Amino acid sequence: MRIGELAKLTDTPARSLRYYEAQGLIEPRRLSNGYREYDDYLVDRVIQIRGLIDSGIPTRIIKQMMPCLGQPRKIVVDDAEPELLTLLAQERDRMTTRIECLTRNRDAIDGYMEAVSQATAERNSLGAA
Repeated sequence: MRIGELAKLTDTPARSLRYYEAQGLIEPRRLSNGYREYDDYLVDRVIQIRGLIDSGIPTRIIKQMMPCLGQPRKIVVDDAEPELLTLLAQERDRMTTRIECLTRNRDAIDGYMEAVSQATAERNSLGAA
C-alpha cells in the first residue's frame, strides 16, 4: 500500500510515517519509481508505535523495543540503555493509572446510559397505559 493509504488506515499523518522511517521504526519497500510501498503488517506496527509515543516513550527507546512488537517476538537486550527498564516501568505504571481511569469513566458512561434507557422505558410504559 502507498503512504496515503497507511496514513488513512492508522490515522497517522504521512509526515509522521516518514519520521518513523527515518528513525528506523518502520521500513517500507521502495518501488522502481522511488515510491514507498508499505506491507499490511505495518498497519498494526504504526498503531503500536503511535500508542507508545502517545504514552511518552521516546523513539530511541521504541527502536530498542521493536523486536518485542512483532511476531515472533525476539527480545534483544545487548544494547539496551541503562535507564530503559526504569523508564518502561514508569510508563507502564502511568498506563495502568490511565487504564484504571478510563475503566471508571467507561463504567460511569455505561451506568448513565443504563439509567437513561430505564427512564425512557418507564416513560414509554406510562405513556402507553
